[in-house]
Amino acid sequence: MSKATMATTAGYFDRRHTSSVRPGLSHLQPDPSSPHTPQQQQRVSSALSSPSVSYRAEEEAVIFEFGTRHLSAGFTGESYPRCRLGFGPEESRRIGDHRSWLPGYDERPRKKQRVECWGENHELWRMDLRGSDVGVVEDKIERAVREAFTKYLLLDSKSRRLLVILPSIMPHQLLSTLLSTLFNNFQIPSITLLSPSILSTVAAGCRSSLVVDIGWRETVLTAVYDYREVCQTRTTRAMSMVTLEMARLLKTYDRHNKKDAPLAAVEISKDEEAATLSIGFDRAEEVTTRMAWCRSGERDSGASQDLSDDLKRISMVEDANDRASDGPAISIPSPSFPSQSISIPFSQFARPVETSLLATSKRKHDHDDHEQPLHTLLYDTLLTLPPDVRSVCMSRVIITGGGSNIPGLKPRLLDELSAIVKERGWDPVQSRAADERRRRLKDISANPQVILRTDEEVPKDPSTILSAAMAPQATDPFEEKLRRERNKDSKGTVSGVIRGVVTLGAWTGGSLIANLRIKGVVEIEKDSFLQHGLAGARREAEASNVQQKVVRGERAGWTLGAWA
Repeated sequence: MSKATMATTAGYFDRRHTSSVRPGLSHLQPDPSSPHTPQQQQRVSSALSSPSVSYRAEEEAVIFEFGTRHLSAGFTGESYPRCRLGFGPEESRRIGDHRSWLPGYDERPRKKQRVECWGENHELWRMDLRGSDVGVVEDKIERAVREAFTKYLLLDSKSRRLLVILPSIMPHQLLSTLLSTLFNNFQIPSITLLSPSILSTVAAGCRSSLVVDIGWRETVLTAVYDYREVCQTRTTRAMSMVTLEMARLLKTYDRHNKKDAPLAAVEISKDEEAATLSIGFDRAEEVTTRMAWCRSGERDSGASQDLSDDLKRISMVEDANDRASDGPAISIPSPSFPSQSISIPFSQFARPVETSLLATSKRKHDHDDHEQPLHTLLYDTLLTLPPDVRSVCMSRVIITGGGSNIPGLKPRLLDELSAIVKERGWDPVQSRAADERRRRLKDISANPQVILRTDEEVPKDPSTILSAAMAPQATDPFEEKLRRERNKDSKGTVSGVIRGVVTLGAWTGGSLIANLRIKGVVEIEKDSFLQHGLAGARREAEASNVQQKVVRGERAGWTLGAWA
């Protein structure tokens, strides 16, 4: 051993103990003789080391889309959600409840349910709060959100900003319950509310559109112009009505094919039979998802006729389609006894969709305002819009929601809308007198001897006078020149024609907006909501002559926007 090595070893054992060094100075003046890692070696990363994270975890937002029956959750920047959770009895059963796997569980006698309460256990909420338990709604929200965070998202909710997609028209009691559950039980710092109609427009690559959201309890039609909701109408004809009609169809064929079955042999009154159902909700929904479809529209493109003649023509077309496309019978398991099967013609699976959403078996005057058919409500919504907004929205019709997945429904709605526009035009007056006046004007326009009414010459025959609405519009050469110069370098847009546009959905639109760091109109902070609740969004600022100092990054108040 050399002298240098012996000196180094002696110096190593002769080091002073850490306790003899004055606290607070040992890290400032290290012993040069002690072995230590050089600074340049600490910056050398190994090939097996973890890569450095270039973003902060608290900046990554989470997107929740709440619907009547499902919750979709995921991260920003992704095309599709990570999970889709339901609120049915299967998702709410306790741990250790394995009754659904017992032998003969599907063939057990089922209790008859009222039509009004049929399928109520599979819903999160209803817009009609009469008879609703808000506490149950809060428990369902907490259970679904906790499962999404712990089982699918695998993250802590305390440092995550949350984007919630909700309908823009909903009761404040439900909105307050949802926000209170998220803030109190999950300690979320801030929540941003977004409208599904605007997000569907963004996901379709448009700025303006007419969104037809076929949901569970209602169908909402929203006109979006330049990312703003300008008009909204709704109808109760939605997927719950389609599933109910499918259950009645299964009930009819089950009784017809199984007359000797114990459940079919019970004699009940017609009123009670129409008001109750013994078909299971899961069975009816599965048949609706797999077998429901819609026929293509075949309407006459000639002159407009009376409503009774139109109804007769539609019924004749339906009967012809039934005879032509009856096809082979479809064998499905019996709703009462799954071990047996029943046979239903394939054409019958289209009747629940047409009866519920299009109301082909009723006149228009027999419908209330809240139960208008989809194609009629689509035309009425466009009719209420200004002409410039209407020309843009009618060329960007977006049909979304769970009911939009029914085969043949999207082209049928667009065909029905085109037929109505071709027959009636955009005249808001609809009656027998209006139809007669429209027929006379069409005859006048078809007459080659029609002359215009001027001050110099007045025709002797009043029937040959052409109204101002039917007269061609005079062209302005200066306006035409300006229009040509303006559109020379710009790309032309489609307007004035009926056209459908495909969208990726509201959740994908929310993911795109959040990934672009676009702030929403409604941003709710936790401290502000817990202190004031929903009333904090409607507080009026007190008038004061004293200039107030605003802290950077802190908002003085917030607004509910369209949710107010």
